[in-house]
Amino acid sequence: MTDAVRALAQQWLAADPDGETQDEILALLAGPPADLNQRFNGRLAFGTAGLRGPLAAGPQGMNRVLVRMTAAAIGQCLLEEHADPLVVIGYDARHKSEVFALDSARVLAALGIRSCLLPEALPTPVLAFSVRHLKADAGIMVTASHNPRQDNGYKVYWADGAQINTPIDAEISAHLDALSPGVDMANQNHALIVRDSGALSAAYVVYAAGGVAAHAAANLSVVYTPVHGVGRVTLEAAFASAGFAAPVVVAQQADPDPDFSTVEFPNPEVPGTLDLALALAQDEQADLLLANDPDAD
Repeated sequence: MTDAVRALAQQWLAADPDGETQDEILALLAGPPADLNQRFNGRLAFGTAGLRGPLAAGPQGMNRVLVRMTAAAIGQCLLEEHADPLVVIGYDARHKSEVFALDSARVLAALGIRSCLLPEALPTPVLAFSVRHLKADAGIMVTASHNPRQDNGYKVYWADGAQINTPIDAEISAHLDALSPGVDMANQNHALIVRDSGALSAAYVVYAAGGVAAHAAANLSVVYTPVHGVGRVTLEAAFASAGFAAPVVVAQQADPDPDFSTVEFPNPEVPGTLDLALALAQDEQADLLLANDPDAD
């Protein structure tokens, strides 16, 4: 098994465009066989939640090679169902998210599949909305949601705007099992890759605010934290569109930060994560405290 694992690691190294993970593989090849075997024997499981795991080299981590292979598997699955599929691709503000999203679009373009790439780090619900708004066949969201800071992930949506379910996950996983580390890539400026100008997030805000506009309470006092994630800009726009007063935002957690510098764990449900927000809510005598997880889903 060690020889097979070593051969796979060499394949992975040849396909890896990232200097950091190349160095990891080289260190593993030079180190104890048990360490190499641990990282290259098997891969992250692909299921209804897509992929999630630590940013690391090899099939047991989230990296550009595995992301490219996963995009190719999704593309192959779509081509079995559609003659001219369209995929919307979004991403959060974690480390490597934007490059994972662009790599996914390039892989799909090489397969002859159109994609619409969201223009910046945005909430996962914007991606889900965009799939239905554009009548797309699938959506890819690069995010680890509320996982630890060292993780990233890959959520997959189908034409109904919901995350995939069985048996789609098994079909994608089977395609992934059959792929080698190197997959074809199109140029990042390929004609099949369209970059949204911001119209989709604007349409999402209108849609989200429209359902509550008749019930707006202009004087409601709200304290809000995006917990270093991507929720703030979209939430503030939705509040304004619905006629609510602007929320008071926790300044230390207002902007995207992939290192989540003020919290131990970027999950609002974990004790301690909302300490800054609770203190501000008390100071403001707020009526309501709202918190998003990092991808604001």
